[in-house]
Amino acid sequence: MIPAADAKRIAVVAALIAPLPLLAAAGGATYQLRILATFLVFATLTVALNVAFAHTDQLFLFVGALAGIGAYTTALLAEAVGVTAWLTLPIGALAAGALGATVSYVAARRGMTVIVLAILTLSLQLAAMEVFVGARSVTGGSTGFPFSGLSVAPIADAVGLGERVVFAYVLLGTLLAALVGYSRLQSSRWGIAFETVRQDPVAAEAAGVGVVRTKVFAGFLAAGLIGAVGPMYVHAEGYVLPSTFAFQAVDVLVLVMLVLGGSRTLLGPVVGAGAVVVLDELLGEIGQWRTAFLGVLLVVLFLSFRQGIVPKARELYDERLGDDGDAS
Repeated sequence: MIPAADAKRIAVVAALIAPLPLLAAAGGATYQLRILATFLVFATLTVALNVAFAHTDQLFLFVGALAGIGAYTTALLAEAVGVTAWLTLPIGALAAGALGATVSYVAARRGMTVIVLAILTLSLQLAAMEVFVGARSVTGGSTGFPFSGLSVAPIADAVGLGERVVFAYVLLGTLLAALVGYSRLQSSRWGIAFETVRQDPVAAEAAGVGVVRTKVFAGFLAAGLIGAVGPMYVHAEGYVLPSTFAFQAVDVLVLVMLVLGGSRTLLGPVVGAGAVVVLDELLGEIGQWRTAFLGVLLVVLFLSFRQGIVPKARELYDERLGDDGDAS
């Protein structure tokens, strides 16, 4: 079971997002469906980074590489074996999870700091991009290849909705499952171990908490979730391209979303992802100034919400309750 407060928050997220695919489909807004899919993908990726970075101080700067490994493994294996990509998706997730666990193990055993681990994972990110582009005979190189292996056509036909709409609900279900898993993780013994290791690894080890085991578990969970979302992302895009998993296209955005929304919170990743995606779309009209203006806006937001939007909102809410109590 998850805490009642978390259950309510997750229910609110579901209630707010669930009507959106149907509303977009009713208006024939396929572009809005694509934006919604992007938001759901990045919100889930941010939940994964929240586990590794915010709770165990493992700054993974190869989120794009992990998503790419999951996507390429899923797509290429499905094509080679001749089965639906839904059957090979768990293998792609396991491949990414194994890499994440290995990196966490090496970093923990070597006593790497956050900065050193960030440099290591960034190097792996750059190396993975070289492989995605350079192995043309396997990956298709920079031109990539089309991918629609995660078909939901039978379900779409059964319920009388378009495939894009149904797949948006698949992505929503994935995000909600990630939020439920995160909540349960935090209320379990692993959550206590994460917090102990984050605050003081030496004291945690002295108290009998396995620092290496805890970080490896967190790394595996985070990387595995990222690897599972990767194939869904490329299915929503319709193409497997190396540029989809580039550092500036994935890692920078996910890190900004986490910090902006609020790390170590349940809804921070969702709020941060929504804020960045909406801002990016609103600034679409200013053309080449879009990135620069978005950067300025994000700086302003960071200065206004230094702990993140969700913690700041919670602080203001608590102050309001306190003021109401004093007034009464």
